[in-house]
Amino acid sequence: MARKPETASDHEWWRGAAIYQIYPRSFADSNGDGIGDLAGITAHLDYVADLGVDAIWISPFFTSPQADFGYDVADYRDVDPIYGTLADFDALIARAHALGLRVLVDMVWSHTSDQHAWFVESRSSRENPKADWYVWADAKPDGSPPNNWQSVFGGPAWTWDARRGQYYCHNFLAAQPQLHVHLPAVQDELLDTARFWLDRGVDGFRLDAINFAMHDPALTDNPPAPEDGTVRTRPFDFQLHRYNQSHAAIPAFLERVRALLDSYGDRFTVAEVGGADSDREMKLFTAEKRRLNSAYGFDFLYAPALTPKVVADALANWPEGESIGWPSWAFENHDAPRAISRWVAAEHRDAFARVKMLLLACLRGNIFLYYGEELGLPQVEIAFEDLQDPEAIANWPLTLSRDGARTPMPWQAEAPQLGFSTAPRTWLPVGPEHRAIAVSAQADDPQSLLAFTRGVLRLRNDQPALLWGDMHLVEAEAALLVFERRLNGERLRCVFNLSAQTTAHSPQPEWHIIASTGVCDNGALGPYAGYVASLVGRE
Repeated sequence: MARKPETASDHEWWRGAAIYQIYPRSFADSNGDGIGDLAGITAHLDYVADLGVDAIWISPFFTSPQADFGYDVADYRDVDPIYGTLADFDALIARAHALGLRVLVDMVWSHTSDQHAWFVESRSSRENPKADWYVWADAKPDGSPPNNWQSVFGGPAWTWDARRGQYYCHNFLAAQPQLHVHLPAVQDELLDTARFWLDRGVDGFRLDAINFAMHDPALTDNPPAPEDGTVRTRPFDFQLHRYNQSHAAIPAFLERVRALLDSYGDRFTVAEVGGADSDREMKLFTAEKRRLNSAYGFDFLYAPALTPKVVADALANWPEGESIGWPSWAFENHDAPRAISRWVAAEHRDAFARVKMLLLACLRGNIFLYYGEELGLPQVEIAFEDLQDPEAIANWPLTLSRDGARTPMPWQAEAPQLGFSTAPRTWLPVGPEHRAIAVSAQADDPQSLLAFTRGVLRLRNDQPALLWGDMHLVEAEAALLVFERRLNGERLRCVFNLSAQTTAHSPQPEWHIIASTGVCDNGALGPYAGYVASLVGRE
């Protein structure tokens, strides 16, 4: 996992980092209750470190009623008993750091749980000290909500509260009331929660849905969205979200966040930014060196196919330049179906999983791997009666199927619950297709995807041009994607066939192949194949 000291010392640790996302409910269950926990993560950190990643990102484990599985926080400064204790978290930090792994945690600052003490106080009256810590508004004269805003999970973004005789805003579930982050007092308290975790040794934060953190105080109605041919599954899809999110004051708050983290030294912040205006907002949130270090959106997570044009367009949005921030990329996460189920037919999964992993390792920016992605896990079909995800239940059968990407990690092919837990029933069912590709089935196989993933991450760590080099697009045709990474006279050519057909292509003699998916001969690239080549000699 170590990088070349003569080059790594010139860069922040996070620039070009590979970060492994762990969904704590589903990674490893240490106490046999069917739900993953912090001690389970700690017990498997050696496995994560052996992949060759630089850091882990742990999805929320804070105290929560679990209405949205941790993204509804009831106490930012404690661990939910489902996941363990603060002592368990301290042990996780210690073990991760001993292995050379940095630790990032989610911060959910646009909203809390309705069971958070702040909201309990806020809703108790209109005069209490936290009365304006959330977004409250009077009903219209006819008793209807204050405006037409719709929630992401379906239905109006307003819920009536009889205690105050007002509506409160929620961009997601009604159990996730919107914080009034415009207020300096709220910002101060959020920054204090960050200090709490930084003081415990956390190396940075992923800021969840940060473009939802501030709204238009005038509560202006959102305009309708024009028809674009996509299927609309929720009322949210019928609007342009100009006023319920993405307020121009957000960057000033992010400057406060950055200043705090800079005071702790080499810490890292990455924003999650979704929506139609995500490209502009990601640049806005990272453009100044006094704002966030990086941001990632949904260029690939919701793309209907992984094509050369999709990749080229996404990369073109992040050119080299002082005024442009540093990108982060993910093909999978907890909010999107598994990539090999989204993008290819079953017969091409193995080849595609390899070319996808090689491509990810070659991108300019930080890269995120989602737990099990290194095994090639496909999406699991979850029966309606087993669904846990509130979005999936609300929008059945037109759903993102987030539960199918959150199933238990398969550790042991022959063990009950695939080694995830000793419980007779896990919070989500294990995937039947995952047995044959469990960690135990791949760990000692040098031809496995797990071995290949370790190899490509080692390649990335060994090649400064992949970590920090410029990106130069050479070709992006129907099937073939070719780009170069260049740094200090070194050139790497990255070539990928992203189609299910053989594509004519002959490597030039001045290029020496240093990594491939194993299919590159006879003047052609096979279906879903790729390679990385270095220029013989220096320019």
